[in-house]
Amino acid sequence: MAAPPQENPAVPAVRIASGTGKWILLTTVLGSSMAMLDSTVVNVALPRIGRDLDADLTALQWTVNAYMVTLAGLILLGGALGDHFGRRKIFVIGVVWFAAASLLCGLAPTSGVLVAARALQGVGGALLTPGSLALIQASFHPDDRARAVGLWSGFGGIGAAVGPFLGGWLVDGPGWRWVFLLNVPVALLCAPIAVRHVPESADGRTHGRFDVLGAALGALSLALVTYALIEAHGGSVLVVVSAVAGVAAGVAFVSVERRRPDPMMPPDIFASRQFTVVNLVTLCVYAAFAGFFFLSALQLQVVAGYSALGAGTALLPTTALMLLFSARSGALAQRIGPRIPLTVGPLLCAAGMLLMLRVGPDASYVADVLPALLVLGLGMVTLVAPLTATVLASVDVGRAGLASGINNAAARAAGLVAVAALPLLVGMGPEAYRVPEQFDDAFRRAMPLCAAVLTVGAVLAFATVRRPAPDCRRPECRTHGCVTAPPLEPERTAGALDAGQV
Repeated sequence: MAAPPQENPAVPAVRIASGTGKWILLTTVLGSSMAMLDSTVVNVALPRIGRDLDADLTALQWTVNAYMVTLAGLILLGGALGDHFGRRKIFVIGVVWFAAASLLCGLAPTSGVLVAARALQGVGGALLTPGSLALIQASFHPDDRARAVGLWSGFGGIGAAVGPFLGGWLVDGPGWRWVFLLNVPVALLCAPIAVRHVPESADGRTHGRFDVLGAALGALSLALVTYALIEAHGGSVLVVVSAVAGVAAGVAFVSVERRRPDPMMPPDIFASRQFTVVNLVTLCVYAAFAGFFFLSALQLQVVAGYSALGAGTALLPTTALMLLFSARSGALAQRIGPRIPLTVGPLLCAAGMLLMLRVGPDASYVADVLPALLVLGLGMVTLVAPLTATVLASVDVGRAGLASGINNAAARAAGLVAVAALPLLVGMGPEAYRVPEQFDDAFRRAMPLCAAVLTVGAVLAFATVRRPAPDCRRPECRTHGCVTAPPLEPERTAGALDAGQV
């Protein structure tokens, strides 16, 4: 095996104003946008997918969760591979892999093939997502790095905000398959630009040993537990076996991580009480978000009678508010500390979800839907940037990338468990989304559950978060429009540390 490329000891010299700098920004924005959009637009397409492929609610849950299982289970490994073998190389492999899986999704003749292709998409996402920001951090001159990251975050936020609208337009126009097929031409533009214009970089200090066993056990545990929750309504022996095996795989994962000299998720990082607490808050917050957006996209179409485009457009205010005001929220939390934002934010989100109980047949957008989404969006604005900044501040600077990766994976894992468990908890049967009355009844039981989980997160933050927020200047913490997971922070390089990029 060829030796990995070494970290250039010289300070990166690429400037934003240069041609190379513009190409780097373009390819990293395109790459990260593919994965981010697929996390948001698929929900809008679910009713049409179910109708065209004759899929029940279980298959629709797997359409969302198959992607999340592999992405959450492998995203830390993807970042480690990039650090060792070359960030550009792993990023390009991820882009091509993601595009090939997207093509398979778009051509899927059955729901089973679609689910399998979505799992493959998650693998590609785990390779390209960590590398996108890492390439910017490793390529740009220290004087331009903060602005470059800010531009990357801003354009990514715009993509996240437009995503549901774009997904709805594609579903109502060319068809739901183009939600996936659109990734192919984007990848055909992104990959060659990366190969031609992005300089290669890697961390020469890595040892080349990867926690493949830990990643496999983590992904297996998530997959088995998710299967047990989604299929629990059948009450078969296989469901019980899957649940037991999933828990056993989770225990084995913890055991492996404790014993390995180079674990994917070092247990000692949880010695920081603040880090542990904020990750528990993250689990509550993103579980509720995932359940809300999964069911709300269906509620608006199945019960309220919206088109896919109408439902996608209706959900725009949440990400638009995050994009416009997250930087101000981050600045406020920097002054007053994280405790109040991490308490008030989830409570506002809970109130927004309870307001969604007004959304029923023939709901008025202005009177019923918009107030709920505005309150929810204000809550997300209040908590997302302080949540990310507090996670990064709760560990040593040299472990910021690891802490961010764990936080991101925790959010995605919480989301997939919520999408699997929520229909079970509210008695939503496999055919419920085809019967508006049944779905509406289940939705009205689900929103208070999501609000209760957010309230638990708020109480936890109020009771345990104490330390004031540090001075966090990271633009990726504060300009963020994706509702599925916190932004990622790449591993620190020696050059970044020497340059004072803390």
